[in-house]
Amino acid sequence: MPELIFPLDSTKKFTDQAKIGHNRWHPEIPPVARVKPGDSFRVHCREWFDGAIHNDDSAEDIRDAPLTKVHALSGPFAVEGAEPGDLLIVDILDVGPIPQEDSGPLAGQGWGYTGIFAKKNGGSFLTDQFPDAYKAIWDFRGQEATSRHIPAVSFTGITHIGLMGTAPSAELLAKWNQREGALIATDPARVPPLALPPEPQDAILGSVSSSAFDRIAGEAARTAPPRENGGNQDIKNLTQGSRVFYPVFVPGANLSLGDLHFSQGDGEITFCGAIEMGGFVDLHVDLIKDGMRTYRVGENTIFMPGRTAPQYSEWLAFSGISVTLDGEQRYLDSQLAYQRACLHAIDYLTTFGYSPEQAYLLLGAAPIEGRLSGVVDIPNSCATVYLPTAIFDVDVRPSASGPVRVPEGTSAPHAAFG
Repeated sequence: MPELIFPLDSTKKFTDQAKIGHNRWHPEIPPVARVKPGDSFRVHCREWFDGAIHNDDSAEDIRDAPLTKVHALSGPFAVEGAEPGDLLIVDILDVGPIPQEDSGPLAGQGWGYTGIFAKKNGGSFLTDQFPDAYKAIWDFRGQEATSRHIPAVSFTGITHIGLMGTAPSAELLAKWNQREGALIATDPARVPPLALPPEPQDAILGSVSSSAFDRIAGEAARTAPPRENGGNQDIKNLTQGSRVFYPVFVPGANLSLGDLHFSQGDGEITFCGAIEMGGFVDLHVDLIKDGMRTYRVGENTIFMPGRTAPQYSEWLAFSGISVTLDGEQRYLDSQLAYQRACLHAIDYLTTFGYSPEQAYLLLGAAPIEGRLSGVVDIPNSCATVYLPTAIFDVDVRPSASGPVRVPEGTSAPHAAFG
């Protein structure tokens, strides 16, 4: 086993650990450990809400989820010799839940969760159709996931890292804050908001000195979106065996990671759409000197996906086009087309006895494939959602005999705003 350089005690909060990570991006957050090119090492990661979501049948914790506290990131880890303009090579050697004989109190130790975020607290990809909070708990058995809240379903998870990236330079951080601030200014009262500005409340900044804390907390970027440094890309294929090439913006690169997922569908469409968990990651790092210029990577990551995807061979695909539910034509709007494909799949699954919320949670958690299938045929973009049929205990293919109802199960916990 590689050396564990960032351990976590599951009985303690993230801020009470021997080594404290961070939940904001800033170039001045000091590294918590140092490694050399060619090193392999292990890192423990907390579930992104640091234990705020519970293994129960209520969605009140999703409704009231403290968004100012995310993400709980392990790091930064400085790589010796890394300089701005280099490419940092990160190989994901292994990733999984923290091994434990019993289920444990924290997500990742035998269980995880998927949540639909309320429109008033973050929202989701389909927030207008699903404005309230829901939750599904998933139990892990080896690579398999099942849920008491979504009956007649089991699937092989594609366990992966949701968030990993290098620290921004001061110049890049300023660019993020300027462009996202300009977007917010176009509709500052929007619910959910257009973007998340720097927020000092609940900022965790590692070992930043008390004299600099307030300034850095007021500048540091939130970790919610993906950006040029990688960040919260939520790519389900960044799993065991993947190799990622990250641009380096500061000396040492300052790599950080977290937001582990036991499984996820393309798009993580419920916002908390993956099966969220804590766990461990084994990494190997190396450098390509001056790699950003050599390979014209610019300011975005590239990666080679792992080879550990579930081997599903039969799919039922749903399509959507860029026309709103009210019949308004949009021009090649691929995001709208993907929303319509997802809604098409949800409507279809309700004919088998699933509630719309159960079907929505399932599309976020199961390893569905999402594709932009047509982006040139004006005026309609076409997107598709591929659902593996083998994950169901009943045959979900259309037939002359009609849909088979799934057995009654525990419905997805719902916490509406009163």
